[in-house]
Amino acid sequence: MGSVKGFMDHEREVPVSRSVDERLQDHLEVYSPLSEDKYKEQGARCMDCGVPFCQSDAGCPLGNMIPDWNDMVYQGKWEEALALLLKTNNFPEFTGRICPAPCEGACVLGINKLPVTICKIEEAIADKGFEKGYIKPNPPKNRTGKNIAIVGSGPAGLACAAQLNEVGHSVTVYEKSDRVGGLLMYGIPHFKLDKEVVKRRIKLMKDEGIIFLTGINIGVDISFNKIADDFDAVVLCGGSEKSRDLIIEGRDLDGVHFAMEFLPQQNKRNEGDVISQDIAITAKDKNVLIIGGGDTGSDCLGTSLRQEAKNVYQFELLPQPPGKRMITNPWPEWPMVMRVSSSHKEAKTEVRQFSVSTKKFSGVNGILKKVHAIEVKLGDSDPKTGRPQIIEVPGSEFELDIDLVLLAMGFVHPVHEGMISELGVKLDNRGNVWCDENKMTSIDGVFTAGDMARGQSLVVWAIAEGREAARGVDVYLMKETNLPHSQFLK
Repeated sequence: MGSVKGFMDHEREVPVSRSVDERLQDHLEVYSPLSEDKYKEQGARCMDCGVPFCQSDAGCPLGNMIPDWNDMVYQGKWEEALALLLKTNNFPEFTGRICPAPCEGACVLGINKLPVTICKIEEAIADKGFEKGYIKPNPPKNRTGKNIAIVGSGPAGLACAAQLNEVGHSVTVYEKSDRVGGLLMYGIPHFKLDKEVVKRRIKLMKDEGIIFLTGINIGVDISFNKIADDFDAVVLCGGSEKSRDLIIEGRDLDGVHFAMEFLPQQNKRNEGDVISQDIAITAKDKNVLIIGGGDTGSDCLGTSLRQEAKNVYQFELLPQPPGKRMITNPWPEWPMVMRVSSSHKEAKTEVRQFSVSTKKFSGVNGILKKVHAIEVKLGDSDPKTGRPQIIEVPGSEFELDIDLVLLAMGFVHPVHEGMISELGVKLDNRGNVWCDENKMTSIDGVFTAGDMARGQSLVVWAIAEGREAARGVDVYLMKETNLPHSQFLK
């Protein structure tokens, strides 16, 4: 550690966001980078603590060597910082932008001060690597003669492909959408992750010899058996795409949609596609209700504001989180506190209403017109589940005039129709694809990784899962491996 008193001399700084008025006129990334000197100051805040919880299982699932590359940035050794970062993370340009940073939640400095700006330093290292040409295609010198198919090109599939390609296997990635990237391309708005950043990485992977085939839905367009016959191993990385539904009166009205019916359309428009009017979903000039308070709900809010919605409301079933850690949520656990996303800062007023249960939708001639809701509170724990019971508050019923409802309540498990049904692969008790400690499913030679196996989770966990699956495949095919083990997978 070069700056012994860095955490005392410098306060936490993050990249400055563009003005709300400016960014609501486009879909460009919200933040402008800090200067190089500012990143050096932020790297200097890293304490070189005795036990770096940031890279423990409470922090980064990838085991990123965070104190080391923070120190390299402080010293201006960007290439060395990048080399350390790439040892554990295939795509720091993604995680630096969209990871909620459990590493910062576990930062030792965060016990009594604001934590180190780890995530944005990570992004800066990656972007500097592309800018300076440190990151360039590095195809393997020799091929093993083994061929692997990966189904799904989200972060787990891409990480698995990169690792397997690195050790010389020939990799083909199948993607059902028309563009590569999975949720990186169609699940996350451009204002959080510029798609040029995604395409830059995909081009590099193609230059390294990985083959990408789009518009092919395995189990629908091509049988899984055809894929299995042509490859030595297959890895399922299809994600957790079955949205959690809200089965109440009026759910079938025109105007009630899943968030993932809405968000990809805007991403396609941003890429120059024309969405047919008969399927187009837009918030323009509408009263919009978002149900769900997570990242997807926030993404729906930012997108709705950019589409010039008349009004936007957001319901969250649970109570408003506290402003700071509760005694029951000690460091280094992830801090369960009130957060304000960039999208919420763009709204003229607070759009979130906590402790609200949606009772029904109503409309005219099959078209959504109103939402009917009631305030709720938490009661005693349910003896069966252990979770607090949701109790309706008498006399608190209310209704809103609503033209568009976006259900952003998370995802329950992978889509079972198609590939999974054809395979007959074993599922766990949550409906995810079961796998053993080597990421192999109940079918020999078929592996799985990411949200398809883990359930809905973070991009950083998907990358860790993909890397671990690659290790399992390499051992299966070659009886040994030099690929690293993802030690924190559970």
